[in-house]
Amino acid sequence: MGVIVPPGAWLGLLGGGQLGRMFCMAAQSLGYKVAVLDPGEHGPAGSVADRHIRSDYLDPAGLAELAALASAATTEFENVPAVALEFLARTARVCPAADSVAIAQDRIREKAFLASHGFSVAPHAVLESEEDIRRVDASLCPGIVKSARMGYDGKGQIRVTTHGEVAPAWTAMGGIPCIIEQLVPLASEISVIVARTEDGNATTWPVAENHHRDGILDISIVPARVPAALAAEARAVASAIAAKLDYRGVLCVEMFVTRQGGLIVNEIAPRPHNSGHFSIDACVTSQFEQQARVLAGLPLGDSRQHEPAVMVNLLGDIWFATAGAAAREPDWTRVLVHPAAKLHLYGKAEPRRGRKMGHVTCLAPTLSAALATARAIKRDLGIPGADLL
Repeated sequence: MGVIVPPGAWLGLLGGGQLGRMFCMAAQSLGYKVAVLDPGEHGPAGSVADRHIRSDYLDPAGLAELAALASAATTEFENVPAVALEFLARTARVCPAADSVAIAQDRIREKAFLASHGFSVAPHAVLESEEDIRRVDASLCPGIVKSARMGYDGKGQIRVTTHGEVAPAWTAMGGIPCIIEQLVPLASEISVIVARTEDGNATTWPVAENHHRDGILDISIVPARVPAALAAEARAVASAIAAKLDYRGVLCVEMFVTRQGGLIVNEIAPRPHNSGHFSIDACVTSQFEQQARVLAGLPLGDSRQHEPAVMVNLLGDIWFATAGAAAREPDWTRVLVHPAAKLHLYGKAEPRRGRKMGHVTCLAPTLSAALATARAIKRDLGIPGADLL
């Protein structure tokens, strides 16, 4: 084990969103002070941090201030410039390292990395020129054209049915580097959160079964309703990817389960993930506490789940229950009337449709009971899809 950063010291965080907010709270519970570097004035993380350095991620003065203060630094979203991480790494422990983040920031590099190390990925092709488009195999259609960088929550993606639609889709993306990925018939979508230390110790959480709506995660069901052998394989794949990346920190590996029962790696996120929020209430150690432990050089905590859970995302849409009406705060007693429903709001002042405003984790002795609570809450808050659970 490397040098331990003791409680009472400063930890740094690049990014000011809700993942950073939950990291701050977990690190503070362990006795650390947290400095957040983020350009936003009223971000969820900055509002709870011990210090908010308001500057761009590449601003030399802001980075120097954070470097002078923090003994170790981490990120809460994958698009932090690698150069910023390299700057901080001169004087502080940085988890994850810039090299690992750079691979996950670019779908082209990510797919190449996964395939080169023997991990199964969906059939795909790189689109960087008109010649690339002409060479696209028709078997990749129907498929999805995805931007190589900056895509998340369904953004930066266009579905195509035929080869003739590929060029217009690439043009609509602005002619930037993309991939086209074949649409593979799926049985389900799952994810595994893995934490790995500097000396290679790793742990995973139970597999989450994820359901999306309009490209955004809607619910996560944990443990996933998949065979035990497949769940074990998924956790092993996530751990192996982290090892091949020589990853340090918390990593999410999203996978597809094919109708034949196989696993395909979809993408990796070098940070805690929405699908791991259940761990705050349902596990001995949350993904955010684990992130702080790895960053500080502390031993890993137990990731064991003590109760089944269903996490429901709360988007800004529910503030606009009546079409055309002004935003109105939902009646949270409809959530809290369920004694084992754990409400987490992110402190965002302005609700917008599609914006993640919070989540609720439904706990129960059985998965069927947790699902029943999630259905009731979705109906009461006007979140679509309750009957699909």
